[in-house]
Amino acid sequence: MTAIDLAAVAVGDQLPPLELHLTRPDVVRYSGASTDFNPIHYSDRVAKAIGLPGVVVHGMWTMGAALRIVTDWVGDPARVASYFVRFVNPVPVPDDDEGTAVQVQAHVTAVSDGVATIALEATHDGDKVLGAAKATVRLD
Repeated sequence: MTAIDLAAVAVGDQLPPLELHLTRPDVVRYSGASTDFNPIHYSDRVAKAIGLPGVVVHGMWTMGAALRIVTDWVGDPARVASYFVRFVNPVPVPDDDEGTAVQVQAHVTAVSDGVATIALEATHDGDKVLGAAKATVRLD
């Protein structure tokens, strides 16, 4: 079952916005799951020493989590045919109980031959974190 009427998808359709929350423990768990133990993902001291504002979440977490706006909308992750992003800004994660959030918005930019192209925008504190982000989704 899909979340939308695939036959009615049109250029300009807005996907429901998505807010992604994460905390330092989420970053540590992702480090373990991805086996990426770069200290910029757990040590403020190391992150700041190379010019970052502090610990940052993995770019791949941001990329993967942002795609959820598309998979939730289309209802079946298997319909995603392609996905592309550029990492343009890191997402710092404070060492507190609140964590931080990434806002994701998306809209349909093209529909052709049973495939929709979706442009995504992911921001953190008003700064774009993913650039040129787009996914294609099979509609038939």
